[in-house]
Amino acid sequence: MPDRTSSGIDGLDKILAGGFIAGGITIVQGRPGTGKTILGNQMCFNHAQAGGRALYVTLLAESHSRMLMHLRGLAFFDASAIPDRLYYVSAFSVLEADGLRGLITLLRREIRAHNATMLILDGLIAAETTAISDLQFKKFIHELQIQATVANCTMFLMTSAGDAEVSAEHTMVDCVIDMRSRLHGWRSERDLEVLKRRGAGYLLGRHALVINDAGIELHPRFEMTQTRPLGTARPCGERLSSGLPQLDRMFGGGVPERSVTMLEGPPGAGKTTLGMHFLGPCSAAEPGLLFTTADSPEALLAKARILDLPVARLIEAGHVEVVWQSSTEGLLDAAFHRLMHSVRRIGARRLCIDSLAGLLQLAPDRTRLPAVFAALLHELRTLDVTSLFTSEVEDSPGQPGSLSAPGVPHGNLASVADNIVTLQLAERRSSMVRLIAVFKARNAPIDPRPHLYQIAGNGITISDMPGRSEASPFGFAPGSTQSET
Repeated sequence: MPDRTSSGIDGLDKILAGGFIAGGITIVQGRPGTGKTILGNQMCFNHAQAGGRALYVTLLAESHSRMLMHLRGLAFFDASAIPDRLYYVSAFSVLEADGLRGLITLLRREIRAHNATMLILDGLIAAETTAISDLQFKKFIHELQIQATVANCTMFLMTSAGDAEVSAEHTMVDCVIDMRSRLHGWRSERDLEVLKRRGAGYLLGRHALVINDAGIELHPRFEMTQTRPLGTARPCGERLSSGLPQLDRMFGGGVPERSVTMLEGPPGAGKTTLGMHFLGPCSAAEPGLLFTTADSPEALLAKARILDLPVARLIEAGHVEVVWQSSTEGLLDAAFHRLMHSVRRIGARRLCIDSLAGLLQLAPDRTRLPAVFAALLHELRTLDVTSLFTSEVEDSPGQPGSLSAPGVPHGNLASVADNIVTLQLAERRSSMVRLIAVFKARNAPIDPRPHLYQIAGNGITISDMPGRSEASPFGFAPGSTQSET
């Protein structure tokens, strides 16, 4: 396998299965604003920090002083690397005066003078328009290849072509990367795709890209990063407590180990509270994770304290960790990678995601969801994690197992769950009562009958008897006040 040159960007190196071919040439294309200049500079600074020497050559671009002014606020910027380990050259005047031949001569001289092992040529479109023919431009690319090989200098040619536009020079280089920015309604997202890569495999498809104070971050498609082949997860094992004794009896003995439970219900039904009950059996030996897109960690801890739930003490002791994820801005792949990183970091054995609808808001392309969730649940099972997802429905579901999130076909996600529990609000003698039912459980003799439950000072209490319209088994009238959570 050829030697690799790392980009210093973890997500990009992962997409490229280790980095770029050392001494090779890569075309990076994208329309203005997609992040090419930041990517080129970030790779140069990372290369210099790792002990290499980089050369950044501009053709038609902003002045170096303005470029560096804009880069100073990014975490990768290191002024001490300039000019000893990173050198900037403006080559437009040479290109204008002496054409491609003069540009090749300048690049050869500067690579030798600075002993550069990485070269960024920003503004390839200027060189292409200077060429008097397609053949001359191809000869220019060919001479660059020779120079890259002789000097063992990894080269990147930045061009403003985009939208996966294919040019003749694409056939001559080792790698082609396309960067793009797209609008989804009012929301804009950037992504990156490797269109071509010689000599090694890579992760196919488009991958989420974000520009922040750290520079460029790349989040490979989650379903492409699955670490274990499908079919390697162990089947559901022994029964575990759900955190509620009566719900365990409805499950026929408890929730199966390594299973996935979908908890559905309307607003105010107590999904978050039941999710915290689910984490109650956690311990130092078997930690838990509450991944929330709704309440903050502080608000959840306060709620658990008010209801005197065991999870409150577990959170305070560090045996259950609460991770908050914004549902208004963010990337689906970034959220899923963050989730799995947290699971692995603490060695979680139980996971509650509250709520699924919050995660779905991060997915502009809903057609990906079945594959993404299948990969997620497979990873959780291989790690021996028993999980519970909450899902909001607008009202009492007529068809349990369906999601109310817009654009998601009914059953596509719930079909991969082992268990489905529904919470419903029902009218009893002109009053509203709460009902819980186990709608589905794989390989278990369940009690599918709805049972009345209440939410009071000690959290959720489920009736031992199925729900009836005549009276409440809790000892309060159907119209009496209950705590709302």
